[in-house]
Amino acid sequence: MSTSNLDLFNKRATEAEEQIEILKKEIEYLRECVANQNIKKCDISKEEYAALQLENQKLKYRITILKRAVEERTKPQNQLMAASTDPSANKSVNMSSIYNTLFNLFQDAIAAAYPNLVDPPVTVTVSSNAKFGDYQCNSSMQIAKLLSSNGAKSNPKDVANNILANIKSSPLVEKLEIAGPCYINVFLKREFGQQVLQALLKAGTVFPPYVEKKRVVVDFSSPNIAKEMHVGHLRSTIIGDSICRLLEYLGHDVLRINHVGDWGTQFGMLIAHLQDKFPDYLTVSPPISDLQNFYKESKTRFDNDEEFKKRAYNCVVKLQSFDPDMIKAWQLICDVSRKDFEKLYNRLDIKIIERGESFYQKKMEEVVKDLESRGLLEEDEGRKILWGEDRSGIPFTIIKSDGGFTYDTSDIACIKQRIEEEKADWLIYVTDAGQSVHFQTLFKCAKKVGILPPQIRIDHVGFGVVLGEDNKKFKTRSGDTVKLTNLLDEGINRSLQKLKEKGRDKELSEDELKAAQESIAYSCIKYADLSHNRNHQYVFSFDKMLDDKGNTAVYLLYALTRIRSIARTANVSSEQLKKAIEDIPVALEHEKEWKLAKVLLKFPDVLLKITKDLHLHQLCEYCYEISCAFTEFYDKCYCVEKNQIGEIVKVNMGRILLTEATAIMMEQCFSILGIKPLARM
Repeated sequence: MSTSNLDLFNKRATEAEEQIEILKKEIEYLRECVANQNIKKCDISKEEYAALQLENQKLKYRITILKRAVEERTKPQNQLMAASTDPSANKSVNMSSIYNTLFNLFQDAIAAAYPNLVDPPVTVTVSSNAKFGDYQCNSSMQIAKLLSSNGAKSNPKDVANNILANIKSSPLVEKLEIAGPCYINVFLKREFGQQVLQALLKAGTVFPPYVEKKRVVVDFSSPNIAKEMHVGHLRSTIIGDSICRLLEYLGHDVLRINHVGDWGTQFGMLIAHLQDKFPDYLTVSPPISDLQNFYKESKTRFDNDEEFKKRAYNCVVKLQSFDPDMIKAWQLICDVSRKDFEKLYNRLDIKIIERGESFYQKKMEEVVKDLESRGLLEEDEGRKILWGEDRSGIPFTIIKSDGGFTYDTSDIACIKQRIEEEKADWLIYVTDAGQSVHFQTLFKCAKKVGILPPQIRIDHVGFGVVLGEDNKKFKTRSGDTVKLTNLLDEGINRSLQKLKEKGRDKELSEDELKAAQESIAYSCIKYADLSHNRNHQYVFSFDKMLDDKGNTAVYLLYALTRIRSIARTANVSSEQLKKAIEDIPVALEHEKEWKLAKVLLKFPDVLLKITKDLHLHQLCEYCYEISCAFTEFYDKCYCVEKNQIGEIVKVNMGRILLTEATAIMMEQCFSILGIKPLARM
C-alpha cells in the first residue's frame, strides 16, 4: 500500500471512530422519539395516528441504518483494506465482501437522498458485461415508482443523480456512471485488487471474510448400528462435512455430530441372536466379521419365530433398564459397527463425533416428564402426542401406546440438549428431503414448548436421491442398495484405469500414482455430489465424474496442478517468489489479468451467500469460473517467454504472482469441498 493511501485510510478510520459516539447518541434520541410517539389510537384522530405510524416507521428505519453504520465502523478496520505497510498486520487480514460494501454504500446514499422513504429497495448486482462496469445498482426505477405512488413526482434519472450525489468515497470504487435505464455502474479500483492479492500472497493463504462467530451443531451422516453404510448415506456425509469445513473456515465453533441409530427394538433381536450364537460373549469377544449378515439372520428369526420375538422384546426392556449383561452385548455390537464406519470416514477424510440415540435416553425421560407436567401432551388412542404452534399437519408422537419413546421424542430431547448444554446458536440437520415434513414439525413443536428460542437459527439441509444411469434409484444389479465401501472401491479402480489410459503410471512414482489414484477417486465422488443443487436428485456416473473436461473434479485437479507448475517451469525459486511478492505488484493491466483478479475477489461473497442458503454447488461453480478465467488469462498473457530453441528469455513476475494467487485461492476452495490437490498428476 502506498504511503498516501495508508494516510488516507488512517484518517478515515479516525473520523469513523469519532462518528461512532455521535451515531450512538442519535440512535438513543431516535428511540426516545419512537417511544414518545407510541400514543393510544383513541387519544388522537385517525389522521394524526396514521401520520405518527408513518413517522415511527421512518424513525425505526433510520435507527436500523444507523445501527448498521455503527456495526460497519466497529468491525475490524482491515475489512476494507487488504494490505498494510506493517508486515505483521498481514497475518490476520480478512477479505472484504465487495457486495456488502457496495450494498452499504448505496443504502447509506439512498437513505441520505430520500430520508422519508421507509425501507427503500437497494439492488446491487454483478455486471454481466465489463463495458458497463463490474457491479450495478439498479434501484433508481424502483425508487422513482415508490416516490410517484407517494405523490412525489420523479423520474429514474433524477433519482440516480440524487443517489450519486450522496455516495461517499470508497477504497473499492474507481468511478460511478449512470447508464441505460438509469442503472448506476460501478467500476472497481485495480489498486484495491492488487492490495487484496498482494496481502494474500504475503500471508500465503486466504483469510475468510469477517462474520459474527457462532456455536454451530451440524447433525449429518447418521447411519444405523449393525447395518452397513450405503449410497443413501453418501450425500448426508459429503454435504455435512463440507458445511462443517466452510463454517470452521469462517471461524465458527462447530460440533460435528453423528446421530447414529444405536437404540431401540432392533437391538433386542440382535442381543437375543448374540446370546444363542455366542453364549460365552461375556467372557470371549465374539468373532462377528459380517455384522450385516448377522443382522439379517436375527431379523429372519424375529419375523418367523414367535418365541424368539418374545425373547427379543424382553432383551429390549432389560437394555432400556441398563441391565449390565445387555449393555455388554449392546456395546460389543456397536463396537463392530463403529470400526466399519471409521474405515469409511478415514477414507473420505471425515471428522465426526458419535452421539447416538442412546446418549439421549435419560434426556428423553426428562423431556417427557417436563412436557407432561406442563400439560402439553394430549391423549390420542393410547399414545401421547404433541402439536406444533399452529396445530397444522401431523403431530409428534412423544409416547407410544406401549409406553416407549420414538424418534420424535429423541429429536425433541436433542434440540433441548444442544441448545441448553452445548450452548448452540445454530442447529443444522443434513438429511434427505423426504424428512422435510418431520423437521418442519420438529421445529414447530420445539418452538411451542419453549426449547427453541427465536434467536436460534435452525436449518434442515435436505437433498434429493442418488440415481443410477437408468434414472432409477441407485441399486446393484440384484436390486440391493449399493454399499458405500463397494462404491469407493469401484472409484479407486476406475481412477487407476483412467490414469493408466493417460500413461501417468509411466511418469509418476509408485507413491505419486497411489496418491493420484485416491485423490481422483474420492474427489470425483465428492465433487459430483456437491456440484449438483442439493435439492435435486442426480445421476451417479463414474464416466462423467472422471471426465477431464468440463466442471468435474478431475478437470479442476489437473487445472490446479498445471497452475502450480508454471513457476516451476519458469525456474522461479521459492526465494525469488518471496522477494517478488515484496517488491513487484501483481500484474492487472491486461483485461484478462483484471478479469481473473475480479473473479478471485468474489470469494468472500460466494462464501457468505452459501452461509445463507447452504447450497454448496455455488462453490463448485466458482471453482470452475476461476479455472475458465485463468485459461483465458493464460492464453492471452505470457507468463514465460522462450526463444525458438526453447530457452527462457523473459519471466513476467507480475503474472507469475497472479498465477500463485489463483492457486492459493483454488486450494482454499478445494479444502472447503474436502478435495485433496496433488503436486503431480
